[in-house]
Amino acid sequence: MAKWSAFPHADTQYEYTPATLKKQWARLHRGDCEPFPKDDAVIAAWIDFHAGRFQKAAEAGLAAGPAGLDVANKATNIYANYLEKSEKKKLDLFQEVAARCEAQQKTEPKNPNAFYLYGYAIGRYGQGISVTKALAQGLGGKVKDALAQAIKLQPKHADAHIALAAFHAEVIDKVGAMIGGLTYGAKRDEGLRLFRKALELNPDSAIARIEYANALVMLDGKKALKAAEALYAEAAAGEPLDAMERLDVETAREEIE
Repeated sequence: MAKWSAFPHADTQYEYTPATLKKQWARLHRGDCEPFPKDDAVIAAWIDFHAGRFQKAAEAGLAAGPAGLDVANKATNIYANYLEKSEKKKLDLFQEVAARCEAQQKTEPKNPNAFYLYGYAIGRYGQGISVTKALAQGLGGKVKDALAQAIKLQPKHADAHIALAAFHAEVIDKVGAMIGGLTYGAKRDEGLRLFRKALELNPDSAIARIEYANALVMLDGKKALKAAEALYAEAAAGEPLDAMERLDVETAREEIE
């Protein structure tokens, strides 16, 4: 594995021990509903993930076998999305995650994150190659089905709600409400409902606010700017508890500047 870029906001407050991680687990994983691991090697990989050592987390997760797949895939997704500078490497990483998730779905059909992390990887890959091209390749249906399955398996999965909500907005933005609705089942009201539900499930989520703000601008243009700015301001004022949350908050702060 080529060396990944370092997380630029390392902070001692993101360094957990197995005991402190267990104590904060429910809050840290309110977005993905990942159960607390039983395996010490997987706990260690999650400690690396929360501290922002994404490559170490991914490698340790893969080395830990099936129990470590979720942390490996999440670490790879987050790293690729926020920190990988090369567009080609970023797309390759998303494809690696998607391939691992497809295999995992067969062995763990009841694991919501096998479907959510697949939907995230394919969705971000689609944005990377252009949403229009991704839809033409049939990726839209795959993203939608995977995220819907994650929610079906775990109705409290806030992050899957966010990603599916963003899917509705992106499709309508690129192909229009009529084709979006008829061809891809994308609906404005359903997208907005999913965003509201995500914030109900995870009220502290900065990324929910960022994606909601982006969706409002896609759907309503200039008249949504005030509401979008308010959502960005809330996201920027968040108190991140780990590296991933910090990357979301920094994204909001950069956008406001």
